[in-house]
Amino acid sequence: MANFEHVVVLSDGIRGHYHQAVGLANWLRKLGGVQIDPAINVPIFQGFQKLLHMKFFVRNLESEDTSYPRNWLKSTGVRFRKFAPGTLFISAGGQAAPYCLAFARATKNKCCCIMTPSVLGTKPFDFAIIPSHDKHDPKDDNLFVTLGAPNHICPSELAEVSQAFFGDQEFHTPKIIGVAIGGGDSNYKITPRWIEDVLAPLRYVDDATILITTSRRSGPAVDAAVERVFANAPTVGKMLLMSRKPGMNLLSAMLGMATHVLVTEDSISIVSEAITAGFKAGLMRVIRSTGSIKKMLGYGAQRFDATFDEMIKRGLIQDLGDIPNFDRFLEPPEQKHYQDFSEARRAAEWILSH
Repeated sequence: MANFEHVVVLSDGIRGHYHQAVGLANWLRKLGGVQIDPAINVPIFQGFQKLLHMKFFVRNLESEDTSYPRNWLKSTGVRFRKFAPGTLFISAGGQAAPYCLAFARATKNKCCCIMTPSVLGTKPFDFAIIPSHDKHDPKDDNLFVTLGAPNHICPSELAEVSQAFFGDQEFHTPKIIGVAIGGGDSNYKITPRWIEDVLAPLRYVDDATILITTSRRSGPAVDAAVERVFANAPTVGKMLLMSRKPGMNLLSAMLGMATHVLVTEDSISIVSEAITAGFKAGLMRVIRSTGSIKKMLGYGAQRFDATFDEMIKRGLIQDLGDIPNFDRFLEPPEQKHYQDFSEARRAAEWILSH
C-alpha cells in the first residue's frame, strides 16, 4: 500500500492539464488523507531552449544520482527546495512531466504523469495515468488506463459552484442547455461557419435557457460568431457567453446548472468533465483535419473514435453526428446517465493500493 503524506502538482499553465492533475490530487486527499501542497508553476520554453531542456537534457533525469535532476532543475531556472519523504509529484501534459520526474528523483520521492510524455514516455515514472487512446504496453505495471481524462469534477460540489457564479440569477425555463465549445488543433477545426451552420438551430428551442462557454482555443473569430448567431435569439430565455473570463471554472458553473449538455468532439477533457458531472452528453462532430500521414500512422482525430465508441456503448454520450438533431436530444426533461463515473477517483484508488 502506498504511503503518501503530501502531493504536489506541477502546472504548465494549461487549465485542462491542471484540472486533470488537481482532480487526481483531490481524490488522493479524500481517500487517503494526503495533504495537497501548493502547486509549482514550471517554466515553458520555446525554440532552441525547448529542444535543449525538454528533449536533449531530460533523457538522464531518471538517474538514481540526485545531483543530475537537481542540476537540470537549476538550469531551467526552477528554485530547488526540499520536500518531505512521502511526497508524490503529479503532472499532466508533456511540458510539466520532466519537472515532475526531476523533483521526484532529486528528493527520492515518487512521481505520477497523466498522459504520455512525448520524449520521456511513461517508463521512468512510478505511476502513469494514460487515456485509452494513447498507445501503450498493457504489460507495464506502472500504467493505469482511463476512459477519457481524469478531471476535477465532483458532482456533489457543482451546485455550490453554480451558486457562487450565478448568485441570485434565476432561469425561468424548464430546460437549461449547456453548450461547451472547444477549438482547433492539429486534428480538428471549429470555424465561424461551423458555428453558423451547426449551432444556429438552437436559437429556436422553445422554453430553454442556453448557456454557452467557449475555450481559450476557440479564438476571437469563433467567439464573435457565437455572439452574432445568438444575438436577440427569439425563443431563447437567456444566453450567456462565458468565454476567456478569469477566475472561476466556468464549465463547472454551467454543469451545475444545466439539464442538458452539448459538447464538441475536439476536447476529450471537456467531454470527460461533462460525463463525470453525470450528463449523457450530446457529442457534436466538428471539422476534421485531413492529414494522411497522421492517419496512416494511427494518429489524428480517428484515434479518439474508439474512446467515443466505448462511451456510447456505456450510455455516457450520444453521438449527434455532423448535423445534430437537437430536438430529439433535448426532448427528455433532462439527459443524465445516472452512473457513478470518475476516472480520477479510480486512478487515486489504484495509486493508493500500490
